Amino acid sequence: MKTFLYNKLKDTDMYHELFYALVAVIAVSLISLVGVFSLYIRPKVISKVLLLFVSFAAGALIGDAFLHLIPQIAGDGFTTETALYILSGILLFFIIENIIHWHHCHTHGCGHGTPRFVWTNLIGDSVHNFIDGIIIMASFMINVQVGIATTIAVILHEIPQEIGDFAILMHGGLSKKKALLFNFFSASFAIIGALLLYFVKWISGLTNFLIPFTAGSFIYIAAADLIPELHKGDVTVKSFLHIVLFVIGVGVMALLLFLE
Repeated sequence: MKTFLYNKLKDTDMYHELFYALVAVIAVSLISLVGVFSLYIRPKVISKVLLLFVSFAAGALIGDAFLHLIPQIAGDGFTTETALYILSGILLFFIIENIIHWHHCHTHGCGHGTPRFVWTNLIGDSVHNFIDGIIIMASFMINVQVGIATTIAVILHEIPQEIGDFAILMHGGLSKKKALLFNFFSASFAIIGALLLYFVKWISGLTNFLIPFTAGSFIYIAAADLIPELHKGDVTVKSFLHIVLFVIGVGVMALLLFLE
């Protein structure tokens, strides 16, 4: 009888973990809709500040990779294996981008259609959100307090990144509604990651690969796609603003270290 009651209580705790974690990852996913505020801003104003947000996004991606993701996986020492995982992220996104470029050149003509960095950013962000879901679910499996603290840190971490992601999609030529929809679709991978960890416990071992892989993809997107976009055009006062916002993007990620 005691064993039966114990198992019932244990099952109840497990359902509570699942409920709290799902509420948390849904809340994190909804942050992707932060771009909805742009619906009430005139297109001319958006076009003037879009590249500034792209600058911020580039800094945030670089900062996230070097200040959060790589240190997290290299806590016990930076190994050759970790370096290879990072390089695999860079290499895979280089291959993906070239395949997309080849497809566009043969179906739409080079220089037409949606820019490659839109798709590479969506793929990289989806993997990152998938990992966030795993991390949130794992923290709630420890206890609710740890889960709540982790969720708050992830939310504060995601706000600047989602603003930057929305700006990247808009800069790539997507309409406001499509950018919102695509960004939310990418963010929903956090829900998938949380559910997979809950029902398939062994998947937690994949974080040893996914975290450095995501870092590599973020480094590639920022260095190969976003930063070159900022170099286009004449050198003006905006160039200085791009540098400032890039540094701010890195700085925000540095400040978030105090919340982890």
